[in-house]
This record gives sequence, structure tokens and C-alpha cells, in this order.
Amino acid sequence: MQRSIDAMEVDFQSIRTGRASTHLLDRVMVEYHGSPVSLQQLASVSVPEAQVIMIRPYDPTTLKAIEKAILASELKLTPQNDGKVLRLNIPPLTQERRKELAKLVSRRVEEAKAGLRMHRRKAIEHLKKLEDDGTISEDEHKRAQKEIENLVHKFMVKADEAGKRKENEILEM
Repeated sequence: MQRSIDAMEVDFQSIRTGRASTHLLDRVMVEYHGSPVSLQQLASVSVPEAQVIMIRPYDPTTLKAIEKAILASELKLTPQNDGKVLRLNIPPLTQERRKELAKLVSRRVEEAKAGLRMHRRKAIEHLKKLEDDGTISEDEHKRAQKEIENLVHKFMVKADEAGKRKENEILEM
């Protein structure tokens, strides 16, 4: 369950907040020799200024492919190509875009919660099987099921809190 929360928080790092961050490019995949390759494997990514991300390819011939991948990504950013590096200027987010990103955060929170519910269902099925086999008693089954419910509830609250933090970060001007 903790891994579901951790995966959600990693996803949150790739969501734009109006500030430059190298994590924005974590999900960008570049077509390189016919295979999708992560941008971090093809270039060094840095933040030289608060609103600028600089991408310096290890191999200059990949510059066009990287540019194409960024344009095709969900970032909605246009890179500036000077022939050696790409620069991404991170413009301030419009109110409309902030709302779109907040909805994206809500969707990712719901995906994490769906994963938690799946884990709960599997655990309860396992308990039922143990009870049917005679490995545990009905009382032990009920007690363990209650513990599972409490644990899942605790992780659901964690997911909601992480989502609220990210939404506040996006919506603050």
C-alpha cells in the first residue's frame, strides 16, 4: 500500500506547478534508434534559472528527437533549440491550466485509491481462504479484516492529504 502512495507522489513530481523542475521531464520518452528511451538517458537536464529548464544532449544528433518528444508530451511546452541545447521556458500557469492540473492530480489520487481497494480485496479474499481451510477462526478472520480496513483507511487519508498538498501547490499564485 505504501508503494501505491509512493508511486502517486512520484507521478505528482512530473506535474507542472509554474516553477522549473527537472522532474517535469521524467515521463518524456524519446524515440531513439526505433526504441522509446527516457530523456534522462539521452541528455543532462538542469535548472539554471527559476523558470528555465536546460537540456544538453550527450549526443548532439538526438537534439531533434528530444525536441519532437517534448512537443508531443502532455507538458504543452515549446523548446527553444540553439543547435547545442534545448531550453524550456516555464510560463506562469493560467487559471484554466491550474484547474486542469488540479483535475489531473485528483485523477491520480483516485487511481492510487483504486490500487489500495484492490489490495484490500485481495487481502480479504486471502483471509476468507484461510478461514475456509481452517487455518484461522471466524473471530480471527473478523479481527484481521477490521485491521485491514483500518490500514486501508489510513492509506486513503495519506493519498487524500498528498493530493490536497499538490493541488494547493498548483493553485497558489
